[in-house]
Amino acid sequence: MNAQDLYRARYGDPAYAAPETWSPIIEHLLGHRSVRSYLPDAVSDDQLSAIIAAAQSAASSSNLQAWSVVAVRDPATRAALADCAGGQVHVKEAPLQLVWLADLARLDHLAQANQRPAAGLDYLEMFLVGVIDAALAAQNAAAAAESLGLATVYIGGMRNQPEKVAELLKLPPKVVAVFGMCVGTPDPAKPAEIKPRPPQSVVLHHESYTPLAAQDAGIAAYNDAMAAFYSRQNMDVRGTWAVHSAKRVAGPESLSGRDRLVEALHKRGFPLK
Repeated sequence: MNAQDLYRARYGDPAYAAPETWSPIIEHLLGHRSVRSYLPDAVSDDQLSAIIAAAQSAASSSNLQAWSVVAVRDPATRAALADCAGGQVHVKEAPLQLVWLADLARLDHLAQANQRPAAGLDYLEMFLVGVIDAALAAQNAAAAAESLGLATVYIGGMRNQPEKVAELLKLPPKVVAVFGMCVGTPDPAKPAEIKPRPPQSVVLHHESYTPLAAQDAGIAAYNDAMAAFYSRQNMDVRGTWAVHSAKRVAGPESLSGRDRLVEALHKRGFPLK
């Protein structure tokens, strides 16, 4: 795809014109797809090393490096993680699962080794630092993997059963899985399509937040773009994107077990004061 095609695909509107400002990096990022069908080809150690170097090049709050990642290749462990994530088959079938962690255990260890207090780790702020650090690193990793001809998809289902994931990966206290990431060679027989995003009028606010009512036209356009996407992908999604999204936040029963996440975090050593 050229720049114009990528831009139109990303917004799901053939009338969109790409900006004149462009670069190879922007072009690469706009080509991102979430892939759920993989060939069995292994991700090499060399590829993994390059991907993690890119991840470590992401920003880190106060350079605390409050994240870690577990690379899982063992088929039995991948299958067990798939069960934790709600039975997502691609977690089992992708040759590599990267489980991204909010990791405050290392900071706790450093404080103890240097005979320093570490009470700050008990606060919500530090948990957020770990989550944000992990997310920034993971997005760098995803972009790097795709630049190598690999594909990825994020797995939020790692938060469905945090204690079980921690047991499988032998995580110490003060460490928790934030999300997983399938990595592998995409199956050309089952190509993934670029999923549209909302118009910029929905997410880009100038100087102050745009009133919600003023976003409705953009959301209506996005409903149409996603309806077309669902149809092309033969996805059985009932209702519009807006209705589908509302269903996902309807109540605790719609959170796939994550309604008890605070309880699980407390058990994992995060007081969240």
